[in-house]
Amino acid sequence: MAYELKHVFASLPQMERGVAKILGGDPKGNNFLYTNGKSVIIRNIDNPAIADIYTEHPHQVTVAKYCPSGFYIASGDISGKIRIWDTTQKEHLLKYEYQPFGGKIKDISWTEDSKRVAVVGEGREKFGAVFLWDSGSSVGEIVGHSKIINSVDIKQTRPYRLVTGGDDTSCAFFEGPPFKFKFTMTDHNRFVNCVRFSPDGNRVVSAGADGLIYIYDGKTGEKIGTLGGEKAHDGGIYAVSWSPDSSQLISASGDKTVKLWDVGAGTAVTTFNMGADVLDQQLGCLWQKDHLLSVSLSGYINYLDKNNPDRPIRVVKGHSKSVQSLTVHKSSEGRNIIYSGSHDGHINYWDAETGDNDEFLGKGHSNSVVKMAVNDTDQLVTCAMDDTVRYVNVNTKEYSASDLLKMDVQPKCVSVASGGLAMAVCIGQVVLMKDKRKVFTLDNLGYEPEAGALHPGGGTAAIGGADGKVRLYSVSGNTLKDDEKVLEAKGPVTDMAYSNDGAFLAVSDEKKVVTVFTVADGYAVKNDFYGHHAKVMCLAWSPDNEHFASGGMDMMVYVWTVSDADKRIKIPDSHRLHHVSGLAWLDERTIVTTSHDASVKQWTLKI
Repeated sequence: MAYELKHVFASLPQMERGVAKILGGDPKGNNFLYTNGKSVIIRNIDNPAIADIYTEHPHQVTVAKYCPSGFYIASGDISGKIRIWDTTQKEHLLKYEYQPFGGKIKDISWTEDSKRVAVVGEGREKFGAVFLWDSGSSVGEIVGHSKIINSVDIKQTRPYRLVTGGDDTSCAFFEGPPFKFKFTMTDHNRFVNCVRFSPDGNRVVSAGADGLIYIYDGKTGEKIGTLGGEKAHDGGIYAVSWSPDSSQLISASGDKTVKLWDVGAGTAVTTFNMGADVLDQQLGCLWQKDHLLSVSLSGYINYLDKNNPDRPIRVVKGHSKSVQSLTVHKSSEGRNIIYSGSHDGHINYWDAETGDNDEFLGKGHSNSVVKMAVNDTDQLVTCAMDDTVRYVNVNTKEYSASDLLKMDVQPKCVSVASGGLAMAVCIGQVVLMKDKRKVFTLDNLGYEPEAGALHPGGGTAAIGGADGKVRLYSVSGNTLKDDEKVLEAKGPVTDMAYSNDGAFLAVSDEKKVVTVFTVADGYAVKNDFYGHHAKVMCLAWSPDNEHFASGGMDMMVYVWTVSDADKRIKIPDSHRLHHVSGLAWLDERTIVTTSHDASVKQWTLKI
């Protein structure tokens, strides 16, 4: 019994309004990278569905950059830690770790020989450092700024130069190594967000919150002029990226455009209009080989088309916030579709094979989507912390205001059965729904309900409580009737699920155990399943009804065999440093997992 990772559908970049996002380029031109939460995400630039996730920082990672040789990546986090790690092996072994200063790291730059690293950010005593990659010993002093430094770049040709830009509205120019401060450039009148040398080293540009881009001589730092005359953009500029031949660059702005500049002429060749919504603000960009990429405040990654500036060639979508719930369903064309709901209320649907994904149209949940299931009439039934249950037709993929049920209190769990039945377990009450209407509410329960499951046939509802007991109710007509039958779990119930054929009920609890009951045997205990090191969060049954999977706070996923509690597959660290928040089976050999790292993974099981 073994497993292998089949697909990684990665998270989008973590975005913040008014804060630049750095996309790192691969010197070999194959990949690009960015950060989200504690993870660095590496994606294939030709096929972004191919991704790798590095999660070894204990704190939120802010920036990651390849060294020019392409063999290592340096990544920096909000605590001021820099990790330098191997890109060639799947394990991404750590080579060195440094703490150049205490505070958020905002940018990183390497010298062209991959031997020196400059980092800048929000240090307490100093705002930057430059050091040897293999010893950490200093090769210069980053001085000349009175506030946070946002950006740093090192000229990739000799003689080396280094430029920084910061919140004090100035840029500083250094010669080295060892890098020594030469002078300040005080042309901007607002924050400087980005400084970048051209690949040939002849020019360096600075871009600021004042909407201006200044051009300087790369060797002397002398001002040459500006791009676009008075102003380059109508809003703040967050990022610039040069063309490989150093003749052009792109700039990303809060005015919701990306512009392509002819640097020699100082004029914009193309303006890419990215939309009218605040989420269409452009906070980062990357020019790599023939690809022009920009990143929107929404987290979407846009592949720009020079020939059609109002319509990107491709938009990479996904989740940028933690994913809380997951389910799967076969489309009318017979394709496997994965549905995932996130902390910010977004619901995405993914083609399980290609990774193509999008979100439903219209206005959906406004808060965390905690549970979802697809019923037998192709409705995705979801419940969220906005105190609603929603029905969305998976074929039209559009929210409808009429298919929304307001709950009296916050729902924790939703379950579906045949005949249009659904049940929401809320704080202190249970609500039975039929054909998108509330038909019965059970309250004054005398216990706190935590999870619930409807028997696939629709005749029974099982409700698990914080008291470690599972109570059975009959669904008769449009009511729930207490069967006076109580099953014992090992601790407060966290999740529960009937097998697809209705033969078994699995119950997970906070005491790290899953208990399976045999329905036809008067719900006698079939087996207890021990293995998790922390509380079990979610359960899902295989289509074969003989295996089920559980995911826990211990980052583990176990695949269990109902008839033999010792026969199991253990997937440790399925989502490193993040607990598993959702599980589903695509088929008898493939499971899907998701977690607070905002990614969706598929695993092939050798059962």
